[in-house]
Amino acid sequence: MKDGTINGIGAEGKTLDWELLPWQLIDKSIRKLRQRIFRATREQKWNVVRSLMKLMLRSYLNLLASVRRVTQKNKGKKTAGVDGEVALTPKSRMALVKRMAKHTLWKARPARRVHIPKPGKPGQERPLGIPTLRNRVSQAMVKNAHEPYWEAIFEPNSYGFRPGRSIHDAIEHCWLYLRGHGLRPWILDADIKGAFDNISHDHILRSIGHLPGRELIKQWLKEGYVEAECFHETESGTPQGGIISPLLLNVALNGLQQKLGPVYGYIRYADDLVVCASSREKIEEAQITISEWLQQRGLALHPEKTRIAHIDDGFNFLGFSIRRYRGKCLIKPQKEKVLAFLSEQRLWLNKHKQVAAESVIRHLNPILRGWSNNYRHVVSKQVLAYVSSQIWKMLWKWCLRRHPEKGKKWVSRKYFCLHNNVSWTFHAQAGNDKLFLFDLGAVQIERHIKVRSGASPDDPTLQEYWTKRRETRMKRPKVKTKAQRRAGSDARAG
Repeated sequence: MKDGTINGIGAEGKTLDWELLPWQLIDKSIRKLRQRIFRATREQKWNVVRSLMKLMLRSYLNLLASVRRVTQKNKGKKTAGVDGEVALTPKSRMALVKRMAKHTLWKARPARRVHIPKPGKPGQERPLGIPTLRNRVSQAMVKNAHEPYWEAIFEPNSYGFRPGRSIHDAIEHCWLYLRGHGLRPWILDADIKGAFDNISHDHILRSIGHLPGRELIKQWLKEGYVEAECFHETESGTPQGGIISPLLLNVALNGLQQKLGPVYGYIRYADDLVVCASSREKIEEAQITISEWLQQRGLALHPEKTRIAHIDDGFNFLGFSIRRYRGKCLIKPQKEKVLAFLSEQRLWLNKHKQVAAESVIRHLNPILRGWSNNYRHVVSKQVLAYVSSQIWKMLWKWCLRRHPEKGKKWVSRKYFCLHNNVSWTFHAQAGNDKLFLFDLGAVQIERHIKVRSGASPDDPTLQEYWTKRRETRMKRPKVKTKAQRRAGSDARAG
């Protein structure tokens, strides 16, 4: 890549067809430039870092990739900001690229504030600031310039909103700290109150220093928001709907692991954190240290969501229950999350009494598969079996309500069958094909392999590692038939 062009892409006056652009080549070029920024940061070649970041900010390929991300890949692609602008067709996307390519600096506009339900918390809402389309694109461009720089600096025990890292990595790290008769059995389970809404602008800007793109970030922080046609200024915080906001949160919270020191075990996922220590006194000291450290950033611990516990009593973290039983640390799905999940499915079935069985299966299968994938790395066999039985009971009641004049035998013959040696499997006919409900009981439990400490996809020396890790993750989770499960049990018994 030279000055953001590939074989004439980005050349002035050249007309491009959005659907014919070489996206794999564009993504590869962006990835290589990110790696150069990462490497220069690790080598502390600050002049090179600044030059490469400027190159990324003015790269036409970065503009193309950012427009594609915002208008084609993101879930919020159909959501407009205060200007009402969206780009859902190839023609409108290319027109957006041409308009933005004429400006080297984009004017920030206020975000549109909406309130969305909190997942798993009926009746509660959280504010979401939706930037304009052009602001989102420019934020994606700046993120491509800044993220590899910060990835080279971030602490290894931070897992939220970072490429190549997940909730499962954070949970596995908890297990590594607490397994067996651990030396740090006391836990501070903490939540930062209103992290996105209260981050100090001054602290973020001081952390960014004089890096390229600083003035744009300052504009986005100060842009304000519009709610009910009224403009509100923002003296702190960053909109939760902004593409760059999660990165800024990590920038603000970077350094806490170093502040606590090696005496403590420390794991953070976004605004949730866990600290482990050898005694209750040390945990209380850590809580004071953290509170003072957060205060400098305009933040504070949430008093209702922060508690000190012993590992034998257990605690909840990121939807998982972590507790030591008879000297062994076990991680299971959090009970409240399981009940909330079942409540959501029951509510959906009650609202859709008249839809076809085919629609029910098409709705439930991806949900059940995704939910089981989230918990298949922990001690969840019994929970999966329980959820499976509860879903079956919901479907049985749903079938009976649809046919109040029919007997139970008629209903069972119409909606249930033997499939993979599992009786009473909910099924439906879809044309010439037969659909079956996903079998939660067949999900095989496999321990998650935690990401290597300090590893980043932007590190050019670890490309083989990340290729193998992606290949492992892309493999479809193993699902055993009933006969295979029985054979495995017999082998263990023998």
